[in-house]
Amino acid sequence: MMRAPRALWRWSLGWLTEIGILARLMGSVGYWTFRRPYRFRQFINAMEFVGVQSIFIVALTAAFVGMVFGLQFVHGIRQFGAENQTGAVVGLALTRELAPVFASLMVSSRAGSAMCTEIGSMRVSNQIDALVTMAVNPVQYLVVPRVVAGLIMVPLLSMIFNIVGALGAWFVCVHVLSLDSGIFLDKITWYVDTPDLLQGVLKAAVFGVAITLIACRHGFYAEGGAAGVGRATTRAVVHSAVGVLILDYLITQLITGAGGL
Repeated sequence: MMRAPRALWRWSLGWLTEIGILARLMGSVGYWTFRRPYRFRQFINAMEFVGVQSIFIVALTAAFVGMVFGLQFVHGIRQFGAENQTGAVVGLALTRELAPVFASLMVSSRAGSAMCTEIGSMRVSNQIDALVTMAVNPVQYLVVPRVVAGLIMVPLLSMIFNIVGALGAWFVCVHVLSLDSGIFLDKITWYVDTPDLLQGVLKAAVFGVAITLIACRHGFYAEGGAAGVGRATTRAVVHSAVGVLILDYLITQLITGAGGL
């Protein structure tokens, strides 16, 4: 009878501990971001890895998400004779929700897991201890460039997702389902406004920081050799995905004011 409450207590304590570790690491990142020495090559390499190398998988995901969303929406709404609103719904859904969430999940799966594995391998092979021995702060050298790259590049990937997703939905709606191209595009430009784009960019920036921070945290504190690095990478991907979904709800509620925070 007591197993369930104990398990719930241990689970809650584990999550509180995890949040505390992330908050402490985030404080260190904020402290070391603006301190010398500035290693610009580290920043460029991290942005290239997080952003440029993720363009293909993000664009591919965007194309199919847009196509499927357009297909499902038109079939669902056609019975009410409102299929001409498809452009507006696709545009709003992409900019506010789908683009930041899906782009972040793709970056987490590709770049976040690789970050965790790389840093975790450095940890278990004592390379991070070697950095400390050489008077190099490991947080400034390893974590700061990756978190800054997430902050900058995930919003840019989200914008790419918007464009490619809209093109995918347009292709299916116009060339497969025979909607009018002019009406589809006119609804997007009429209904999608700057605040919608800013909402998506804000979410993507927060998600970018969260997924890179979680990946670095699990790699930075990995232990147990190669098997431990594998477990850390799995936890990093799962925690990043869950974190993105939780943050998405909290940010949306904060922006819309539905119940307040």
